[in-house]
Amino acid sequence: MNSPHPIAVVGVSGYTGFELAKLLLRHPAGSASTFFMRDTQGAHCLSELFPQIRGFGRAPLRQLSVENILATDAKTAFLATPHEVSAELAPQLLDAGLKVIDLSGAFRFHDAAVFQSWYELPAPHAAWLDSAVYGLPELYAKELASAQLVANPGCYATSVILAVRPLAQAGLLDSSAQVIADCKSGSTGAGKELRRDLHFSELDENFKAYNLFSHRHTPEILDHTGLPESQLVFSTHLLPIARGILSTIYVTLSVPQAPESIEALYRKTYAGRPMVRIWKTGALPEIQHVAHTNFADIGFVLDHSGRRLVVVSCLDNLGKGAAGQAVQNFNHLLRLEENTGLQ
Repeated sequence: MNSPHPIAVVGVSGYTGFELAKLLLRHPAGSASTFFMRDTQGAHCLSELFPQIRGFGRAPLRQLSVENILATDAKTAFLATPHEVSAELAPQLLDAGLKVIDLSGAFRFHDAAVFQSWYELPAPHAAWLDSAVYGLPELYAKELASAQLVANPGCYATSVILAVRPLAQAGLLDSSAQVIADCKSGSTGAGKELRRDLHFSELDENFKAYNLFSHRHTPEILDHTGLPESQLVFSTHLLPIARGILSTIYVTLSVPQAPESIEALYRKTYAGRPMVRIWKTGALPEIQHVAHTNFADIGFVLDHSGRRLVVVSCLDNLGKGAAGQAVQNFNHLLRLEENTGLQ
């Protein structure tokens, strides 16, 4: 596809928004992108604020308003904005006929009460909650093709769901045993807001857990694996690196399995899905294998009993965990190959 597709990208000052801008400026349909910020600092081109993208092509920058977005004749809007901003902007853009890919958590749940409980914010308009498609292409490609509103998944949730769902759907999880998802992320996953706990001197040579039993990605994992909350232990940790997620998931299988059967299950589940790479039995992915890519890598080790399984799932939290996955969803909306602009 060589013809441009008018795109509005809202919220490019954060790590995810800037990653999204770089991807779209190189995308064959992204040359007509316009970028929006609340404070443009007097700049008229994104490269004035981010010299790294000089030479990427035109990147016009505008003051954020619904009127300014509509004036560009955009057909699709990406919202790399806080949850409450997305909840306000998305319905207005949808009512104006745009398709919206929202990278916040505002539309990830059809049940408003779930959003209110975990995010402690007013839920977005119920009508749009019902119609939003959860943007995990490996699971919902058919629904994405006709979606008007796409709710991009959380980064941790993506890594855990991709690893656990095949086992759950195959009925291989022992319902009497807990599934432990022990996850570690680079610091960009915490956003760009100035916080003491994210200062270099706090992160360097350090490693810490956070948001235990309260992480907002928990209900996504439950929704899309089918696990009851009582069966999931989901822990998150902050690594002293910029980007990447490594999730180590401990499960007990209901009946003994051979390693070849587990590998075959993953390969069958993700056959034809170019952004998920399944490793050979006993080989485990690392963050360095996926950093700066849109790949999700899955490996595992099965113990001699055939019942204790450890799955390792790796991805880039700014790539497959956020901006890259948003572009993957965009490709589905345009009926393009889903890895277009991502390799």
